[in-house]
Amino acid sequence: MIDAELIQQCADPSLKVEIVQKFIEEAGGADHLTVTVRAGERIILVPKPSTEDEALELIEQNLGQSIVRVGVTQYPAGLGIQDISELSPDLLDSCKNIGMGTALFAKVYRIVTKWYGAPAQEALEDAILAYKTGWFEGKQVFYESDPDETELAAPQPAEQEGESVRQGEQVASGVSEPSEQPISEEDPNKAGIRIDLSGISNNSKEQ
Repeated sequence: MIDAELIQQCADPSLKVEIVQKFIEEAGGADHLTVTVRAGERIILVPKPSTEDEALELIEQNLGQSIVRVGVTQYPAGLGIQDISELSPDLLDSCKNIGMGTALFAKVYRIVTKWYGAPAQEALEDAILAYKTGWFEGKQVFYESDPDETELAAPQPAEQEGESVRQGEQVASGVSEPSEQPISEEDPNKAGIRIDLSGISNNSKEQ
């Protein structure tokens, strides 16, 4: 379990320590070098990196072809960047990863709580699931506007619909076809995302 002091120091202040601990326990990685690669619903076995350089190399090798999650909070590595060259070593820093991941989760939690109409245990569980999959109620949840950050842009309906169809096909088949382009612009967990969410943490702290 992640130390409570580290959570208090690094996590999004809008979340209680107990919620962050549950979130990391259920959705997070074993340590800051944990890199998880998925193709559809299948986990691809990759060598465990022992250094940050090895972890970054592993991310670069798979980003754009598969879904890549990184670090303590299993943050989606491609979110907010348009090219692999924009990858930041911050992903592999425990404190910064916790800050990024909990800020993103806090937004997801607010979206799910708003859907429920009030805070509830079911909302927390669904928010954790939504963070892990990138989807909630048929929508790419990372793209959705924050109920407290309405200036965040939402994805185009055509992009949502196209990706929903592809996701359904991947779940049915259990496999994912590699993209013809080095970077995919349609999956919320991959690189190529055209919405920069790097400011979420700062926005949350200002509230």
